[in-house]
This record gives sequence, C-alpha cells and structure tokens, in this order.
Amino acid sequence: MSTASLKTSNFLKENNAQHMWHPMAHPADSQNNPPKIITGAHGVRIRDVDGNDLIDAVGGLWNVNLGFSCDPVKKAIAQQLEELPYYSTFRGTSNDAVIELSYELADFFEPDGLRRAFFTSGGSDSIETALRLARQYHKVRGESSRTKFLSLKKGYHGTHMGGASVNGNANFRVAYEPLLPGCFHVPSPYGYRNQFNESDPQKLSELCIAALEEEIAFQGANTIAAFIMEPILGAGGIIVPHESYVPRVRQICEQNGILFIADEVITAFGRTGAWSGSRLWGIQPDMMCTAKAITNGYFPFGAVMLSDKVVDVFEQDTSGAAAIGHGYTYSGHPVGAAAAIACLAETKRLNVIENAAARGTQLFDGLNKLKDKHDVVGDVRGGRGLMAAIELVADRETKATIDKSTPLRIQEATYAEGVMVRVSGPNMIISPPLIVTEQDVSDILAAIDTGLSAAHG
Repeated sequence: MSTASLKTSNFLKENNAQHMWHPMAHPADSQNNPPKIITGAHGVRIRDVDGNDLIDAVGGLWNVNLGFSCDPVKKAIAQQLEELPYYSTFRGTSNDAVIELSYELADFFEPDGLRRAFFTSGGSDSIETALRLARQYHKVRGESSRTKFLSLKKGYHGTHMGGASVNGNANFRVAYEPLLPGCFHVPSPYGYRNQFNESDPQKLSELCIAALEEEIAFQGANTIAAFIMEPILGAGGIIVPHESYVPRVRQICEQNGILFIADEVITAFGRTGAWSGSRLWGIQPDMMCTAKAITNGYFPFGAVMLSDKVVDVFEQDTSGAAAIGHGYTYSGHPVGAAAAIACLAETKRLNVIENAAARGTQLFDGLNKLKDKHDVVGDVRGGRGLMAAIELVADRETKATIDKSTPLRIQEATYAEGVMVRVSGPNMIISPPLIVTEQDVSDILAAIDTGLSAAHG
C-alpha cells in the first residue's frame, strides 16, 4: 500500500487506535471512542481529518507556546539535520549546538541562580535525573542517609518509576506499585478540596506548611534528600498556591538541608506570565526540571538546571563519588539543541510573558463569569498566566463529584464549537499557546460557554 493511500481519511479512521495504545487511556476505550485525528496545524489552530479548524486551547500538551507556525525553530531543525543529525554527549564527545545552548540557558536562568544544564529527552527524564542527582549530591557530601523524597498530594511529576513514586495522584501510581520506597506526600494548598476544610488561601498555606514541617520532623531531616513541587500544580488541576507558600517551603528546605527541586516542565519559559515559576514566587531552587516549551514541542528535549550549591559539590569532588552514572542516548541531541536555541531566541524576542499575563487575566475573568452562569462549574482556578482549570461538579452546594460522562460531553460540545480543550477527571484544563490574541481567548470562552450548556444533555 502506498504512503498516499495510508493517509486517506477512510484509512486513518478505520485504523485509528487499532494498532497502537494511547498514553493515559484505556486501550479498549480508545477503540470504542476513537481519538480525534489531527492532520494539520497553523498558528494557534489545529485541523482534524474531517477538515474542522479549531483553536488549540491545550497548546499541544502545554508545550506549543509559540504556536504551530514558528518558522525559526523549524528551520533550525532542518539545518541541523543537514549538518549533524546526531552525536552522543556521553563522556568524551560533545557537539557545537549543545555547547551553545548550555551557554544560552545559563544566561536565561541566571536570575534563578542556575548555571549548569544536564540534558534529557523530555520532562519525565528530567524528573528522574533530578531525583537521582539529589541522592548523589548528599552521598558526595557524606550524608548517605538522605535518600527520601517529599512531594505534594495532587502533584504530577511524569511517568518514570521515580516520577510516579513522587506523583501525588493515585491514577498514576496504583497500577504500578510497589513504587520507589522512601517517597512521602504532604497536603497541597488546594483551596477547593482539602483535609483541613479551609478555604482561606493564606490560612491553608500555613496549615500545609505546618504539615510539611511535621512530616520532616517525623521522617528526620537527615533522611530526606529533596522536596519536589510544581510552582503551580498543572495536571492536578491548576492549583495556585498562596504567594506565601513557595517562599516559606523553600526556606524550610534550606534550614533542614533538603534540596528544593522545582518541577518546571510546564511553567518554565513564560507559561505563568513570568519567565519561570520560581521567579514568579521569588525563589531560587536547587534544581529546576524543564522540557516541553524548550523546543516549542517540535523536538523531544529537556534540561535539568543546577544551582551553584549543587554544582560546587559535584565539581569540587576529588574522591570520584561525583562521577555521574546516568544519562540518555539523546541527552544533548544536536537537533534538539538547535531547536531549543532558536526557540529560546524567539521566546525572548516575542517577550511572551506580557501576553501570557494579559491573556491569562482575560481567560481567568471570563471563566469566573461562566461559573456564575453554569451550576456545573464548582471551581475556577488560574489567574497566573495562561493556565486555568474549571472543576466540574454534580452539585455545587455539596461539591459532589461529577460522573465520568458529563465532562466528556462538555468537551465534545466545545469541540463542535471550534475549540479543543482537555478534560482530565473532573477538570477542564485550558493552556493555549502564549501567542493567543484577545479575540482567540474570547472565542475559547464562547465555545466553553456553549460546551457547559451541554452538561445536562
């Protein structure tokens, strides 16, 4: 069968989900409810196999910050494929593109106190790398008892065994247990639902901080390697901490000799309306995990950025204990590095943080107006850049959990109105490219309005 015939709409529909398993989906469900087939994209829009043109309010998967028509990145990839399509960065070899990128990232993340990069193939790889380096850091320093990890309930840290172990959502854990030992979870500042029954953000922040301090005391600070969190929790439903929370957590980690790992796979490079989530809250982490927007989603790539404190321990070691026995075939891939260099330059040129902040406010305000209109909306979260969520409920007064079919019906109705949104459990998550216009956001809100009207069938 020719390549052309394989791409006909009939062939694609007939074979959709028949010969592949989709991530984050039940294989049978993907066959019974075939996924949307996306065949093209331009600007902030995608096109499906039936020719429908939609605003992509998902931004690919949080990663297409600059839209689908970012020519500088495409050209950089094509040119690098001609010059050097691949070479390893394992001990003894390097490449020109990754050296240049390491310099550019050191400059970009200087305000975050980060000056070295360890390159990876994506977000889950970056998390795994940070967790491993955290344990090794303490061993090099002679504190081999520090092996445990603390993280937040509702937090999401990818899908590797280490990432799943620090994940705070049972959906990503239970089927794969037993997981990595020594991982413990503390309450997240989730104002809508929390064990303290506290809705005041500042009071909730204080309660969550007290719970963290209690857990550290219980475990023993000298047994804990690192605390990991997203500056704004993404896949868990856009949980935005009170402004007092992250700085205080950072301080507690410092006081107890615990490394602070910022999972910025989603939040780095402008998503929050600041260049990093750490900068948003005014902290400097010990490590920062990045990926996604580093290449605008055009090439699988990531980087763990390292602080002076971590760098000095490794680079000043004379015992040999700091030799890194970890890495990926595609760490520092020259094509990914070239894409990242071009993407970073374009991200800065467009100064996307300004639009992300302005359009994020517009989106958040609009969603709150929809909450006033639709009883199915229990909570609206966001207000910090272009990341927002609607939590859908069966009953607003009791916060009763919604059934599984209603969010999907809302998603379908929104799609029919020309907007792709993402539903995860009871949450509709909105994370469009950072270059969306005021009109784009208005269109997104109008489509969601229509979608929410479909909640009752």
